[in-house]
Amino acid sequence: MEQLDSTDRKILNLLQHDGSLSATQVADKIGLSQSPCWRRINRLEQDGYIRSTQAILDRNKLGLGIVVLVNIKLSSHGRKMLDEFEQAIVDYPEVVECWTISGSMDYSLRVVSNSIESYEHFLRSQLLQLPHIQEAQSHFTMREVKNITTLPLDL
Repeated sequence: MEQLDSTDRKILNLLQHDGSLSATQVADKIGLSQSPCWRRINRLEQDGYIRSTQAILDRNKLGLGIVVLVNIKLSSHGRKMLDEFEQAIVDYPEVVECWTISGSMDYSLRVVSNSIESYEHFLRSQLLQLPHIQEAQSHFTMREVKNITTLPLDL
């Protein structure tokens, strides 16, 4: 994969803060002409540095004020079981993140819900119905301190 130069990093930084900027607007902000800027943005997309451009929605305004961090321990770790669990999780819209983790648990999920009752229904009727779940620990969040989508590009 090609190394990023300082101009690429400037483009990425601008776009991760405002994905609606046009190539012309980005070019103006970094002092580059429009055509080379458009080619760079296109290359960054093709090389996978830019995965997608999305609107970031306010979950509270949409009535999804409950965030639950759920740690899952499976009873078995065969490849088939892991694949089945992961495929099931991908299909649940309320699970917005899923990570395999080290330690005594196997997965960590971030689940959004409109109420504690709705989360309990999801937990009982869907999540705990999956095969091979030995344990599920739910941690209800109290207050969001930091939630950003921008990455530190200068590390």
